[in-house]
Amino acid sequence: MSDHDKVFAGSIPKFYDSYMVPLIFAGYAEDMAERVAALKPAAVLETAAGSGVVTRALAARLAPEARYVVTDLNQPMLDHAAQRQGADARITWRQADALAVPFDDASFDVACCQFGAMFFPDRVAGYREARRVLKPGGHFVFNVWDRIEDNVFADDVTNALAGMFPADPPRFLARTPHGYHDAVLIRDDLEKAGFSDITIETRSEQSRAPSAHHVALSYCQGTPLRNEIESRGSLQEATEHAAAALAKRHGPGEVAAKIQALVVTAMN
Repeated sequence: MSDHDKVFAGSIPKFYDSYMVPLIFAGYAEDMAERVAALKPAAVLETAAGSGVVTRALAARLAPEARYVVTDLNQPMLDHAAQRQGADARITWRQADALAVPFDDASFDVACCQFGAMFFPDRVAGYREARRVLKPGGHFVFNVWDRIEDNVFADDVTNALAGMFPADPPRFLARTPHGYHDAVLIRDDLEKAGFSDITIETRSEQSRAPSAHHVALSYCQGTPLRNEIESRGSLQEATEHAAAALAKRHGPGEVAAKIQALVVTAMN
């Protein structure tokens, strides 16, 4: 994974929250919030919180006396999330690396992470750190995207950009968001970190958008794919190229296609 894959700065947080969240993240955030809330935790740690889509869904479900610590490696994303959430005395916002969170051992009942583990440079270390801060019997709940071929819009955009930049195709989507989908490997990494009672569930949904251009704008300008495109050529031209390819396959009006992820729960 390139260091650029972790850079969510500049205008990316705004585009990410406005476009990517409703396109692919919102449904999975509701699912994660329901899973975590069902455990009735008194203390929750969220890592790699991004623009706060899980935070908003989960805070509404937690008890009034619950303690909720929300972290992300990228301060601009965390600032955006805090602004969207508004005042909530239960929530503490903290910039932190998921591989080295600044919290005591056995501090939380649940640790959760939505679509962040793919970005961990050392996943076993990240899982070990989640386990360290969990109380005995605590739960680690996270999800990762399945292979890019099962996430149609991401695959379409990747293929379209490969046609535009054949000598050096931008591969961020395939390399990182969709690069950690082997359930056997995920289970093995969790076991190496000391987790037991691991469940891995495949969950498919429909990604919907008002137009193909909306999808292209989401992926090309609302993710670190933007950084790869801008290093090769015009962001606007690439966005329009991807939009044309999407419209050719899915039509000019409202569009919908399959997205798929793995939802993982492990007990300390």
